[in-house]
Amino acid sequence: MDFKQLQSFVTVVQEESFTQAAGRLFVSQSTVSTHIHQLESELNTKLILRTTKSLQITPKGRELYEYALNILELKERMIQACSIESRRIIHLGASTIPSAYILPQLLADFGKLHQDIYFIIHQSDSQGIINGLKDGLFNLGFIGMSCEDNDFCCLPFCKDRMVVITPVNKHFLQYRQRKENVLPELLHEPLILREKGSGSKKMADNFLANSGIAESELQIIARVNDQETIKNLVAGGMGISIISEKAAHNFLLEKRLLAFELPQAFSKRSLYLIYRKNYLLPSYVKEFLCFISQSKL
Repeated sequence: MDFKQLQSFVTVVQEESFTQAAGRLFVSQSTVSTHIHQLESELNTKLILRTTKSLQITPKGRELYEYALNILELKERMIQACSIESRRIIHLGASTIPSAYILPQLLADFGKLHQDIYFIIHQSDSQGIINGLKDGLFNLGFIGMSCEDNDFCCLPFCKDRMVVITPVNKHFLQYRQRKENVLPELLHEPLILREKGSGSKKMADNFLANSGIAESELQIIARVNDQETIKNLVAGGMGISIISEKAAHNFLLEKRLLAFELPQAFSKRSLYLIYRKNYLLPSYVKEFLCFISQSKL
């Protein structure tokens, strides 16, 4: 069974005529007849009842017609997708930190060297990007946590660390002046956390768990899925948070936030580049991979 046979069959059903189907397909009538006969032989059933005066589709023929329409439509969608890819478009999925604070400069630098390559970027949390890769939505993903799934290559491409951020006011400036570890006291302040599924949330959870602090002991006042919103809420005095230093960098430079370091064992992390092992990556995607590996991030 092949596409030409299915196309001939669908066209005969639609035209209700072998002659008109042949004309529409720009082939001979005998070719159409051969295609139908081959289908009937392979499926071992009669699809079309044909006499010199009439043409009738059998119940099995009607059933095959519906299947054939779906198959031919899928074929057209596949051709269109491949045609789009021929324009050298890279589909990226990126979690919050890579998407907002790393990819803009990285893609700008790459674009200067490869002006014929374009990017379509979808932002989600790290788990959402992993799920999107499983569904074939992206060529590559950038996430804030490692993935242990054997179907993926997961490579560290950038270093980051987590910090506690607070408002800039007299209360928190007094914490900065103290030499002892103030984290246990800070964590009794109103706390804003990321949503589940993010790499930042996973790092914060690891720190809290290893510090022997249960979430029930925290004064959690909000869960927010956007780093910029978290920074603005903290800068406005709503509470404190644990976020990526890369995300906090601009607010720290502008002295709109204070940062308190976590113990190194719980603060340092890698950001990861991830892709499917069994997917054949186009050459221009491999060029981008090579560029990332050579970048100093």
